Amino acid sequence: MSASRDIGYFSPWDYVVFALVLLISAAIGVYYAFTGRGKTTSKEFLTGGRSMSALPVALSLTASFMSAVTILGTPADVYRFGAMYGIFAISFVFVVVICAEIFLPVFYRLNITSTYEYLELRFNKAVRILGTVIFIIEMILYTGIVIYAPALALNQVSGFNLWGAMIATGLVCTFYCTLGGLKAVIWTDAFQIVIMLAGFIAVIIRGVVVQGGIQTIINDSYYGGRLNFWDFDPDPLRRHTFWTIVIGGTFLWTGIYGVNQSQVQRYVACKTRLQAKLSLYINLIGLWAILACAVLCGLILFSKYKDCDPWTSNLISAPDQLMPYLVLDILRDYPGVPGLFVACAYSGTLSTVSSSINALAAVTVEDLIKPFTNMSENQLSWTSKGMSALYGIVCIAMAAVASFMGSVIQAALSIFAMVGGPLLGLFSLGMFFPCGNSLGAIVGLIFGFTATLWAGIGSQIYSSLPDKSRPLPLSTAGCNFSTLDSSWNSTTEIAFVTFFFNYNIQKRPLLADYWYSLSYLYFSILGTLTTVLVGIIASLLSGGWKQNINKDYLFGRQDFTWDYFPCKSKKGDKVECLDWKPHLDQGHDNPTFIQDNMTLSELK
Repeated sequence: MSASRDIGYFSPWDYVVFALVLLISAAIGVYYAFTGRGKTTSKEFLTGGRSMSALPVALSLTASFMSAVTILGTPADVYRFGAMYGIFAISFVFVVVICAEIFLPVFYRLNITSTYEYLELRFNKAVRILGTVIFIIEMILYTGIVIYAPALALNQVSGFNLWGAMIATGLVCTFYCTLGGLKAVIWTDAFQIVIMLAGFIAVIIRGVVVQGGIQTIINDSYYGGRLNFWDFDPDPLRRHTFWTIVIGGTFLWTGIYGVNQSQVQRYVACKTRLQAKLSLYINLIGLWAILACAVLCGLILFSKYKDCDPWTSNLISAPDQLMPYLVLDILRDYPGVPGLFVACAYSGTLSTVSSSINALAAVTVEDLIKPFTNMSENQLSWTSKGMSALYGIVCIAMAAVASFMGSVIQAALSIFAMVGGPLLGLFSLGMFFPCGNSLGAIVGLIFGFTATLWAGIGSQIYSSLPDKSRPLPLSTAGCNFSTLDSSWNSTTEIAFVTFFFNYNIQKRPLLADYWYSLSYLYFSILGTLTTVLVGIIASLLSGGWKQNINKDYLFGRQDFTWDYFPCKSKKGDKVECLDWKPHLDQGHDNPTFIQDNMTLSELK
């Protein structure tokens, strides 16, 4: 049973715009491949020579995880569950402050390429390898979802083969990552974030015009129950409430921005610590802008289809196709603009996949290859490129798995929460608890990872009941399609959903309504706290309180912001400060630019 399709497909101009975006992205990789000839080392390839400034890094940070998952998944989530998703704007503030003032200073000061180098410095090589392997699994799974999402969109709006779209995405990313390294990734991200915003703005402007003004959209959303921002229910089983988003979201995104290699690799590439911090704070503005655009698009979706839902009327096969459907519906008379939106979704994917591939290559070379071999810099550089190509192919293959994971936005964030939570706990154990030792780190990580996988996989098998996820009503009462069965209406749909869940209740184990129904945003808290608590207990039982810890590897006074600025007298004159560390080497305070014979202790 399907309704007739009257919104058309891609025009030739749409294909031109879409292809142009892919070509420019690939050209950036070629440019940096040629400009870097003769001076490429593994450090140059993986960290851009640590010479980047704040603005391009900030744009790259924003683009890296504002992928097609956000562009397609967030509006669909707002359409189905309401605009509460917008409260993530509050979480982002806490996340940026925590990452800029706590995690960044430690990583930057220690001059690391892979965040997992820290685990060996603080614990031992076994902890480093374990953390690296878990990160590799996380990023391959996530990248598979990111490749699948826009391929689904392109398939919907143009009829382009789903697998062809996925392979094209993966190959373009792999191409410019392998050729240009981190510099290509960052500058391509900067270009793609502009395309992402342009695509969103085109949809918003046209949607407001079609619906007769922003007031109409707000009124429709209000009376349709979509402006449900302030739900303070403390129930941890509720999918989205103020508390799950603010608290759970803070832990989730801190795991991404604070210790995830894809993000850390960018801000440690800045030439000074001040530039690195600025990149995070500028990135916050970008996060707000993308989130606001995505939420507003979700409200436009509801206003447009409040009386005839394309999903339940079988015009589309999945909620994540709602945005491409809207684009062709309201922009079909503007050749090239639908192509701009799909390019917008693809730009998000290209930036995220390229970031993931580059990060995977970095941790593999730095953590799994370099410590066990005696390769020259030239050999390590070629190995980095080879690993980029290999991971690109692996991530394309993993995209097939994503088609079985339901909502792309929830699936993507669930993976980060399940894996990122225990890793955040592991780094927190190392930075903030001097008693933590290697045995405690390994035991804590295993327990934390087990807890989140248990809850996360269970939630995939046994979906939470409607009284916890609380999807909002969708209507097909206003549909008028010649091939649509007249018996298919909103009442029939509600009856079917009720029957489906009543049937499943009889088959569900007791854990399904409690443990497996935990909000996916709390998986990160579960993993972090389990890892830290079990790690502390195991460390204390194994004599961790007796060990002598190098304070360089702990978060301390040396990481506070004011240590990098000169003290001033009351008259404004510079005075001598005991803890002030001057900028070195003509404005650079990055340890990479300091002479090799200067040790970390000499910098203090």
